[in-house]
Amino acid sequence: MNEIASYDLISWLHVGSALVAMVLGVLVLFRRKGDGPHRRLGYVYAISMLLVNLSAFGLYRLFGTFGPFHVAALVSLLTLLAGIRPALRRPRTANWMQHHMVYMYWSVLGLYAAFFSEVMVRVPLGTSFAKAVGAATVATMVLGGLFQGRLLRYWGRSFAQA
Repeated sequence: MNEIASYDLISWLHVGSALVAMVLGVLVLFRRKGDGPHRRLGYVYAISMLLVNLSAFGLYRLFGTFGPFHVAALVSLLTLLAGIRPALRRPRTANWMQHHMVYMYWSVLGLYAAFFSEVMVRVPLGTSFAKAVGAATVATMVLGGLFQGRLLRYWGRSFAQA
């Protein structure tokens, strides 16, 4: 049977929501901050990510039980919620925006790390599943970490102009 034809509704929801979140995540990261379009795109990104993370708990084909990708979905969900919370509550602390930017940035990076991990295990490289996933995740997170400071300064200025 064709592998794509064997996907069930939860799998399609997971993949579809992830693709929407990937596009919107990049748009939100690289557009002006704090204006109406930023907020609307951010809300749809957050809903897409909630669907990605919740649908992940319905997928058990790989390990047959709760596995490392379910743990990653929990981490992703917590990162997303940590990023959404300050934007919704707008506490009177000066650093709410910094918290929002950092957690949302890592939310998008985590999504791309998952995507690159998926690509790495689908491309025949002659390496183990764990090594392919580990290499993709580490590379994505290290590169993201290298750019974080510069991007946060840029986004801080963008927020100030909104």
